[in-house]
Amino acid sequence: MRILINSLNFSPELTGIGKYSGSMCSWLLEAGHEVRVVASPPYYPDWRIEKEYSAWAYQRESFSVAGSLSTTLETSAIGDVRTGEVYRCPLWVPDRPSGLKRLIHLGSFALSSLPVMLRQAFWRPDVVWVVAPAFFCAPGAWLTARLSGAPVWLHVQDYEVDAAFDLGLLKGERIKRFVLAVERFIFKRFDVVSTISGRMLDRALSKGVRADRAVMFPNWVDISSIHPRLAGGSYRAELGFAADDVVALYSGNMGNKQGLEILADAARLLVNSPKLRFVFCGNGAGRADLEARCAGLPNVTFLDLQPLERLGDLLTCADIHLLPQRADAADLVMPSKLTGMLASGRPVVVTAHPGTEVARVVEGCGRVVPPEQADVFADAIASLADDAEQRANFGVAARRYAEENLDKDAVLRRFEAELLKLAGKAAS
Repeated sequence: MRILINSLNFSPELTGIGKYSGSMCSWLLEAGHEVRVVASPPYYPDWRIEKEYSAWAYQRESFSVAGSLSTTLETSAIGDVRTGEVYRCPLWVPDRPSGLKRLIHLGSFALSSLPVMLRQAFWRPDVVWVVAPAFFCAPGAWLTARLSGAPVWLHVQDYEVDAAFDLGLLKGERIKRFVLAVERFIFKRFDVVSTISGRMLDRALSKGVRADRAVMFPNWVDISSIHPRLAGGSYRAELGFAADDVVALYSGNMGNKQGLEILADAARLLVNSPKLRFVFCGNGAGRADLEARCAGLPNVTFLDLQPLERLGDLLTCADIHLLPQRADAADLVMPSKLTGMLASGRPVVVTAHPGTEVARVVEGCGRVVPPEQADVFADAIASLADDAEQRANFGVAARRYAEENLDKDAVLRRFEAELLKLAGKAAS
């Protein structure tokens, strides 16, 4: 099966959206499918184009894997090398992302990638798959599919339009009504719309997606590479922590939707807890502000984004994972970082309202506290830091949830089955 993918971020080395697209494409190649990707140059989460790429030039590259997964295709062979194509398209990356700048940023990629997408119609893909963000690319993906006679699938990783208004990046009731009407019009024209949580799927239905076209496609985790037995000893040694220190870790993108200021507030409130260490790992637009808020705190250590091959060690060096979110982000996003936290077999302290999808997942695997209440957040961290038995019990539950719901191979096999079903319907 030929699969054409339009994804703003694409890199197997990233730990956010780009990693999921890259990991998915590698899996599909291993399963015997042909894959082409239209993407931007790598720039996320630093908001800076990587030095070996250009922001203004079209580039073409390939990625290869050894075929090792069983597949429904007769052409599959264990041990042969499969190659996918990546077309990198120019985009503008702002130094300081804001509402208007983000729109221009996303629009620049939608425009630059459109001719490349349309050209792929001659390749005759069996399925066209586009991920939002960037939603601006959805019309181009739909048109490419219609020109090639292929069905088209929209995957919503993030309701960026809703989030832009709810977080104050875009304002104006008249503009909001117009943009949401356009979004609804586009949603209804896709053969399949998927998203990553039950609540987000409900939102897709409220936007006009038919129930028979709505599919759950959750984030996943490689539970073999992130395992509680790793114990994170290398990181603890490198950071100079004692064996009985309790490490509270935030690892992920440092952007505008996480409400990162609560991390600094909690660290300051708990500065006199002698064995509690905070580690904040990642990059992004919000890191400079977080570092400024933590200035002078001896219990805080910052790390840059770590190599993917060390992710298991990093996550298991924690005794407690921290997952802050802004109150108004609610069920607009389902943090991809949560999958690795749960797989590591460590408890999570999350800021979320009761009844949200994140709260439902974390209940029984850690503590759920109200968003933007630093004192309650700090109390939850402190109580877990003082109770090793409860941390262990929560950790066991977290690992069990990951094994039963988030295993990469199981999730992607279900995804492959949906792709084959969709392509089969179009061919019949």
